Amino acid sequence: MKRRGRLPWRLLWRLTLLLVAALVVYESWFFGKVVWWIWVNPTNTAFMEARLEDMREKNPKARLRHKWVPYADISVNLKRALIAAEDAKFLDHDGFDWRAIQRAASKNLKRGKVVAGGSTISQQLSKNLFLSGSRTPWRKLQEAAITVMIETVMSKRRILEIYLNVIEWGNGVFGAEAAARHYYRTSALGLSADQSARLAAMVPNPRYYDRVRTTEALDKKTEIILSRMHLSTVP
Repeated sequence: MKRRGRLPWRLLWRLTLLLVAALVVYESWFFGKVVWWIWVNPTNTAFMEARLEDMREKNPKARLRHKWVPYADISVNLKRALIAAEDAKFLDHDGFDWRAIQRAASKNLKRGKVVAGGSTISQQLSKNLFLSGSRTPWRKLQEAAITVMIETVMSKRRILEIYLNVIEWGNGVFGAEAAARHYYRTSALGLSADQSARLAAMVPNPRYYDRVRTTEALDKKTEIILSRMHLSTVP
């Protein structure tokens, strides 16, 4: 009788061990990719693949506009603008800006819906590289885990380099080089301070601003970013 009573517990223990082992293997895959990307440039991301799939539902021949360029070939203006716009404490935090997260949570609670985010550049990169656009608790936990991995093994310079090369900047437009060509017919290295501030202002809603190039809100945000760029320190 005692042996029978122990069986469910043994089975539960073994199942728990199997689940833990599966989780370790699953997270190790993410960590392996992050380590690989210390030296190797990502050719695409989960977000790119999702966008291309959506585009090809309307046009089977649709293609993304994307060209990787080295960190040194991207204007310092754009680097300063993105840090000013998206993550002013980029060089100081370990992947999470807790004050920004708290402010965003308070603002969302007052509005009763998600109207602000406190994601850092590292968190945004985690989502773009690996995850979907859903807002499930599991996805947020996975984003946090990948953010810790990225911040642990990558330099801030490498994080910013990958981020600049993979974020969305329009309908099928990804990365600084493609964005500079698409909007200004110049290279990522040739972007001026004004152009960089405007591109940074587009980041939260790039497909909309690809269609509607000038709005009062976009102009205002561009001016704010431009006024703060001199305070940004780049890696």
